[in-house]
Amino acid sequence: MTERFAILCPGQGGQHAAMFDLLRNDARGAGVLQEYALDQRLAHPLDAILQDDSLLFANRHAQPLVVAAGLAAWQVLRDALPTPDLVAGYSIGELTAYGVAASLRAAVAIDLAIARAGYMDACLRDEPQQGLMSVSGLPVEEAAAVLQQHHAHVAIRTGFDTLIAGGRSADLLTARRQCESLGARTSVLPVGIASHTPLMASALAPFSLALNAVEFNDPVTPVLAGISAQEIRDKDAAKHSLAEQLTDTIQWSACMDACAERGIAVALELGPGSALSRMLRERQPHIECRSLSDFRSLAGASTWLQSRLG
Repeated sequence: MTERFAILCPGQGGQHAAMFDLLRNDARGAGVLQEYALDQRLAHPLDAILQDDSLLFANRHAQPLVVAAGLAAWQVLRDALPTPDLVAGYSIGELTAYGVAASLRAAVAIDLAIARAGYMDACLRDEPQQGLMSVSGLPVEEAAAVLQQHHAHVAIRTGFDTLIAGGRSADLLTARRQCESLGARTSVLPVGIASHTPLMASALAPFSLALNAVEFNDPVTPVLAGISAQEIRDKDAAKHSLAEQLTDTIQWSACMDACAERGIAVALELGPGSALSRMLRERQPHIECRSLSDFRSLAGASTWLQSRLG
């Protein structure tokens, strides 16, 4: 019997200088990266970006690089694997997810990530000081009440007592102090925009237009909508979800629960980073989950997944 399996697509924040090494050390992977022409798309040499954190974590580079890394890895892995039963993407990873689900060609998804980042960065003109921070060790509803009191927002729900908050930097600072006084642990994230909050409202219309301007097919594999954890099976619902998640809270904890409810037994996180696989193991320990970053080669990841799928 073949186990049901899912592909997880991470968001930004896990970038690092070696994030393309697995691909570059694989003959097919290196060719795929060349096809993506990232130097030209980003108008900056890829290696220069990877060696400079100020460039690597800049929104305009981070979002397309995360999408490119995930889709290039999947392009190499997919021929040796059955079609996944479910795909889920965290933040910008939801765009990667539609590439995995064959709704979007890789080049189109990367270009959409570039456009998305640009529209989100434009929101900084009206509110130049914003960001994200993690909050843990405080029940989510209690933390959410503190954030609301200080005009900040829950950007992503990640667990029973963990979340990502977004808002104006000054508002986050005051909310941070109160959360810590209640026993919470907090950390400012290397993201300079308040993703998944109302501060991104002016990005919604232009990104919707960009989504409607490209070839977008119905997904061949159901994709979990980040804002609802519901399965998306048609292109119109997909485009709606991708646009609305700019301003709406991502329900990632519900997405992890949805994986369990749909009988997922094995999951692979495409990387970079391993945050999603760690969170899924902690919340749903019966699901065997690993990240590409756990392996020394793409072939090793493929072999592991094949061995688990029966």
